[in-house]
Amino acid sequence: MNFVYVLSGWEGSSTDSRVLRDAVTRHKGLKVPFGNYYLADAGYINGEGFLAPYRGTRYHLREWENSSRVPNKEEYFNMKHSQARNIIERCFGILKKRWAILRSPSFYPIRYQGRMIIACALLHNFIRMYMALDLKNTKITLEDMPIGEDQPNDFESIDVVEASNEWTQWRYDLAQEMFQSWMSNRV
Repeated sequence: MNFVYVLSGWEGSSTDSRVLRDAVTRHKGLKVPFGNYYLADAGYINGEGFLAPYRGTRYHLREWENSSRVPNKEEYFNMKHSQARNIIERCFGILKKRWAILRSPSFYPIRYQGRMIIACALLHNFIRMYMALDLKNTKITLEDMPIGEDQPNDFESIDVVEASNEWTQWRYDLAQEMFQSWMSNRV
């Protein structure tokens, strides 16, 4: 539940994909090592390094609460994707709760707003790493602290954000495997 990259300063009307492309192509931008990926929401393409849910298919956990209908493989994949993304949303919730200034940054001059968001994310990570008891999230234990997980910068990383047939096929195969495993365990 730490932030690994923060890019602030874009206008709220900018598209997710445009901001992501900028982050990946910057000199010291977002680095995604080959063979790894980030979960992305439906605003992004499904391409190497970024695993997006199926569009036009049930996704949000609320849509599953009172449903007795057995999902298909795309719906099941989206449900699991949504469960994993909830952790990401929790991180943002904790950050906003910890520093109320993030709720109304318009009180501060525009030149400081981006820096404040970055500073809050850094302080959040620092607290998560070095405080044995985080008063804003008391369920954290020492075993949860990601101390010493620095990654070397000499790995090859993805430097473009684009859809690929290989990545679409990989998501299809992954969804099929997850769904078959779930169906076999239901009986």
